[in-house]
Amino acid sequence: MQTTSPPSEWLVRWQHLLAPQSQVLDVACGSGRHAAWLAAMGHQVTGIDRDAAALSRLPEAVTAIAADIENGPWPIPDQKFDAVVVTNYLWRPLLPTLLDTVREGGLLFYETFAQGNADYGKPSRPDFLLAPGELLEICQNWQVLAYEQGLRSQPVRVVQRIAAIKPVTGKTPKPLALCA
Repeated sequence: MQTTSPPSEWLVRWQHLLAPQSQVLDVACGSGRHAAWLAAMGHQVTGIDRDAAALSRLPEAVTAIAADIENGPWPIPDQKFDAVVVTNYLWRPLLPTLLDTVREGGLLFYETFAQGNADYGKPSRPDFLLAPGELLEICQNWQVLAYEQGLRSQPVRVVQRIAAIKPVTGKTPKPLALCA
């Protein structure tokens, strides 16, 4: 399976936190640059997107779910994942569902466009741009491992990104060694 672009360097930087054979959900996965990469590393990957044609290009190792997650019901309401990956996608009404889909002790990798991106291209509508610190606010009760906000190059864009661990009920988070 050949994807059109490499995985996000943010995901590449933090993927070492995933246990072997983790169950990973790639939300709004498109043709699967992250899903394919994670599956090739031995993870059990599910990709959700509304574009059935894009999903048809996923490798057989990835479970593909065609669903309009903005206008229809969440297609996997009782399923939990070791990690949820979201890149270049923002639909605020879905955020509580995405957080709930992460298993306790699981990881959230989220990277998308932020305010200021309109100066460099699309998306430019405020509905699709995170406000300063918005991902930190969304993950306020999680253990934030890494957070960045600002201008990126190749392509030039303004992004916000976070890697965070969902708390385990009744347990204090342990400090992690963040270097690979």
